Amino acid sequence: MAEITAALVRELREATGAGMMDCKKALTEAAGDMDAAIDWLRTKGLSQAAKKSGRTTAEGLVGVVSGKNRAAMVEVNAETDFVGRNEAFQAFVEQVAHVALEVGDDLDTIKAAKVPSGRTVADELTHLIATIGENMAIRRAKVLSVESGVVASYVHSALRPGIGKIGVLAALEAPSESDALLTLGRQIGMHVAATRPAALDVASVDPESLERERAVLIEQARESGKPEAIIEKMVEGRIRKFYEEVVLLEQVWVLDGESRVSKVVEKAGAKLAGFERFQLGEGIEKEESDFAAEVAAAAGTK
Repeated sequence: MAEITAALVRELREATGAGMMDCKKALTEAAGDMDAAIDWLRTKGLSQAAKKSGRTTAEGLVGVVSGKNRAAMVEVNAETDFVGRNEAFQAFVEQVAHVALEVGDDLDTIKAAKVPSGRTVADELTHLIATIGENMAIRRAKVLSVESGVVASYVHSALRPGIGKIGVLAALEAPSESDALLTLGRQIGMHVAATRPAALDVASVDPESLERERAVLIEQARESGKPEAIIEKMVEGRIRKFYEEVVLLEQVWVLDGESRVSKVVEKAGAKLAGFERFQLGEGIEKEESDFAAEVAAAAGTK
């Protein structure tokens, strides 16, 4: 029997796309024979992951988990909405969120971390791809923490606790943690899910976005034919309106339709230190397919 070296395992993994532990087991079962190990993986359905790696992954789930003064959120993508209802996939998303809570939101660090199966997160993902039969990807992660206070989470239309398609984290700094503060954090999460703010405060608005908005507003104001001095005042007023639309602390609180978010947080004796909103698949260009044409092509009629 040939020695099962790390180099041999790596070679098999590169050839098949299967997980590290699966490759090691295959080589052990095949007494070190590479071709036999590949056949073993094929019979187990574990050598297909690499073939799926080019497929678009715009579906999947967002998962959140919370700890002491800390919370994590991840987005794990798959090819179809059907996979989001798969319990094994849901469990994997929860697992990745727990890993992020422990190790932080760097994706390489997350993928290298171990899970209860003994595999790394990356190998567990490869195993899941082979088992379910779709390409998948860990797209992004975010961890927020505070020295004192709470990091609340909210999942819109959750499939189960902490799992859904829109997730929000809200970090509130305060002298101490309380149920009222946690409730406020969740309410802020609901607000963010609905209003999609682009920035926490005026200072953190993207300068390029602001300049584009200002340029558009200037051109619109000039079409009115008014003097430049009047135009300048018109633009500044509209910029304030722009801030009220895109800046979280400047927005009107959705729960009462009157107060500013900044005033709601201030009244609670807290400071909103940060937030994050993940919406499943945002920014991913989905492939459009003609299902009828695909069926016809498969049947050989087109």
